[in-house]
Amino acid sequence: MKKILLALSVILLLSGCYKDDINDLKNDVNDLKNRMAQYENLLDVLNKRLYVVSYETKDGSYVITMSDGSKLTVRNTSSFIKIGENGNWWIDGVDTGTSAKGQNGDKGEAVKITIGSNGNWIIDGTDTGVSASGQKGKDAAEIISVSLANGIMTFTFADGRTISINASAPEITLPNPAGGFTVDKMQWFKVEAKTANASGATYKWLVNDQEVASTIDLFYVFANAGTYNVEFRAKNGVGESSKNFTLTVAEKTYLNRITRVFDFFPAPGQFINTLPAATAADTDETMRAKAETALTTGSMVSLGGFGGYVQFGFDHTIINKDGADFVVLGNAFTDWSEPGIVMVSYDANGNGIADDEWFEIAGSEHNKPTTIKNYEITYYKPETEPANANEPNYIRWTDNQGQTGYLAKNQFHRQSFYPLWKGNTVTLKGTFLKSNIYDKSGTGTNWANPAYEWGYTDNWANTDARGYIDISWAVNAKGESVKLKGIDFIKVYNSNRAEGGWLGEVSTEVSGFKDLNLP
Repeated sequence: MKKILLALSVILLLSGCYKDDINDLKNDVNDLKNRMAQYENLLDVLNKRLYVVSYETKDGSYVITMSDGSKLTVRNTSSFIKIGENGNWWIDGVDTGTSAKGQNGDKGEAVKITIGSNGNWIIDGTDTGVSASGQKGKDAAEIISVSLANGIMTFTFADGRTISINASAPEITLPNPAGGFTVDKMQWFKVEAKTANASGATYKWLVNDQEVASTIDLFYVFANAGTYNVEFRAKNGVGESSKNFTLTVAEKTYLNRITRVFDFFPAPGQFINTLPAATAADTDETMRAKAETALTTGSMVSLGGFGGYVQFGFDHTIINKDGADFVVLGNAFTDWSEPGIVMVSYDANGNGIADDEWFEIAGSEHNKPTTIKNYEITYYKPETEPANANEPNYIRWTDNQGQTGYLAKNQFHRQSFYPLWKGNTVTLKGTFLKSNIYDKSGTGTNWANPAYEWGYTDNWANTDARGYIDISWAVNAKGESVKLKGIDFIKVYNSNRAEGGWLGEVSTEVSGFKDLNLP
């Protein structure tokens, strides 16, 4: 019996050893597969001409992100070698005290890293004095070091093979205009930067060391003449590059008024076809020109009922400074406001016309529950002019709220209220504000339309600071606040659909403009 038990024990022991050997062999095979996969992945990166954009240590490995977003994982049992901020070689976070100056990396070449016969790390033939213990004697397919120097990441294998991949900070190219960079004050200055190795990069523009933009291109306006230092920085996960230049901003004198009208589209109203004068022979273009003449010579235009608008511009950019920036002039007076919503835009595409994105100045009524966003109204041209000089059912309208009604005629204005150069219907859109209009007398003899608190034109008297506009109040179509450096174009449209008896409809008028940053 003892012999049988001994025999069984030996068999079980041998069987256990065999299983351990099989498991060890499987682990070795899997490890070899992983190492070969690393090698193949690196070769694939070279074939695709990718470059390194960032790297980090994570869960016991170096995770290296490539320019196409793919990631390589290298176990951090490999040593990491780089040039520190002090110019020395650093190995696994420790300063070797050996200067990296004069190495091949200064020439844009990959450095050569080996393990010397004394067991130390040798970089381009220089003994760093740092032991490579733990790396010497590794299998040929294992990575013994990952080095980053002068824009190149090199993977060194135990058998001496290396694979080098571009890992530089972004490369910057700026234009070089003849005569240097110049611009007039209060005009947009634009620089288009070009970058390489910049996948996932962040950007920063500085003027006299103050950050002014975080985009790849600079679009900026200068309030004052002078000489400025402009710097562009581009940064990725490997490093940061920068270039700077001197900008000369020239003095310039500007007109403090409207200099151009881009579009004039009034809604029906009691002053239409008279401010400015119009006939059936007029066109959109002739009326635009008439509105431009009026607004550049001290006269005014009427926008009629809700939605009627005018778009105009200036000979300079209105800069967004602290506080109020401009005022659009109207003809409001005590207890009679005809508030127009103000839209602003800047010449983003540089073509000098008002075809860029518009932003609404969000005044005091913008977020009130009675305000209707995306309101739309259609006016219908009457077949004939009424015999009754005070016809209440004169010009029919319908809106997208399911409402319908009429614009009344009044005896003080005998001409057609419908814009003569337009077709049988006109449709206008915008933000509808509930008016403050009411009959003070109770008998229809004394009407009032008190002003809104702030943020509109033809709302307060022209000299009242409550009518001044701050560009910082601008919001986009989603109602989100936007940070505009300046504006080049303004659109004003009537925000009310209301009538005040014998006074007629509430109709916004525009009589001029003033840049509060100019004298």
